[in-house]
Amino acid sequence: MEDTIAAIVTSSAISSVGIIRISGEKTFEIIEKIFKPKKGSFKIEHQKIRYGHIIDDKEIIDEVLVSFFIKPISFTRENVCEINCHGGTVILNKILSIVLKNGARLAEPGEFTKRAFLNGRIDLTQAEAVVDIINSKTEKSLKESQKQLEGVLSKKIKEIENEILDIISDIEANIDYPEYDVEEVSNQKLTNSIESIREKLQKLEKSFDAGKILREGISIAIIGKPNVGKSSILNMLLREERAIVTDIAGTTRDTIEEYINIKGIPVKIIDTAGIRKSENIVEKIGIEKSIDISKTAEIVLVAFDYSEDFTQDDYDIIKNVNNNNIIIILNKIDLKNKLKKEEIKQIFDNKVIVEISAKENIGLEKLEKEIYEMCNLDSIINENETLLTNSRHKNIVSTALNKIDDINLDVSKKTPIDIVSVKIMDLLQLLGEITGKTVSEEVINKIFSKFCLGK
Repeated sequence: MEDTIAAIVTSSAISSVGIIRISGEKTFEIIEKIFKPKKGSFKIEHQKIRYGHIIDDKEIIDEVLVSFFIKPISFTRENVCEINCHGGTVILNKILSIVLKNGARLAEPGEFTKRAFLNGRIDLTQAEAVVDIINSKTEKSLKESQKQLEGVLSKKIKEIENEILDIISDIEANIDYPEYDVEEVSNQKLTNSIESIREKLQKLEKSFDAGKILREGISIAIIGKPNVGKSSILNMLLREERAIVTDIAGTTRDTIEEYINIKGIPVKIIDTAGIRKSENIVEKIGIEKSIDISKTAEIVLVAFDYSEDFTQDDYDIIKNVNNNNIIIILNKIDLKNKLKKEEIKQIFDNKVIVEISAKENIGLEKLEKEIYEMCNLDSIINENETLLTNSRHKNIVSTALNKIDDINLDVSKKTPIDIVSVKIMDLLQLLGEITGKTVSEEVINKIFSKFCLGK
């Protein structure tokens, strides 16, 4: 019999309502000890809410609502109760301690969801989607996580597994019953079947680029020499005065990071220190960080002052830009233009150029449009397509594709079919790790250790 577990499932911040969840065989026994209904006697009714008090040695602790879920129709497929009490750290911890004193133990991080998985209510992809829903940064990422929770990826993997099982059954029939008139698994038929599976897996693998962007977002670095308006560009994208803006060169000496939402894409905008030659130790450290960030960011916004002539500092910045995804920003178009636009085009090999005035808030929509298009989501995302958003899933799919190459090599060499069959079985086992059918206990524990306490 599993231990009965309990935990606070709401935020630790002060709020009007807090919830404590209890799951396990002793759930109702514990509640009967500590809950006194306001009217009538204690009675367990599935999916019913009772009003009353939590008591401890006859002392009233709080006025609460308790909801009952009788197994197997509950989140964990165990007996579950949820105590809705007043929010706040003191009262929540007080009630939790009473629950623990009466027979429960504190749940480990993710243990409620882990029990839902182990008890067959959800598979591993759906369990992982719970975390993604909690961490969703935009509506689009939330929608994709909800699709995973509904089992869209599981269904796609199941389809591929069924194709593999068809191949295995044909091979086994040919090996075990050669005396019957069973269609022999020819090399061509096997190759065609494996190719069908490869195409489906390649499509999933390719979807990871878009899935990762929706799940984790992209990072965008704003670089340029001092006083080209990098901080003003950050403020314009954020639509708030986040960074300090002055006429003094070198105001920003460290990075400033903020998240924004551009058409459903979570974007981390990084304002960097102005790049120039400097003897100031603090500023030099900031400049080095700016250069490093420009090399690792998914997109780099290279800002120039449209109202100033091209300088050696501008050339030095161009030398340091080592990134394929570049958008050139010509800022301060509200002032008299001195910079030669054609020269910039030539230097950056006709990269995208956006003319803006961060001060006057001109060009924001154009800039956001170019950022979105550089992410190339529209060409990748289809509402009806299944996306890989999880690195674990992607790594398994990539390994499966390597196994398929190995199987095809065996087929081309006319390797005995029973040996090929073993490798196809290995492929089936590998894909089972995505949904959790064949995953190791170590991997399961590692996945659920990343969950928050109470989930």
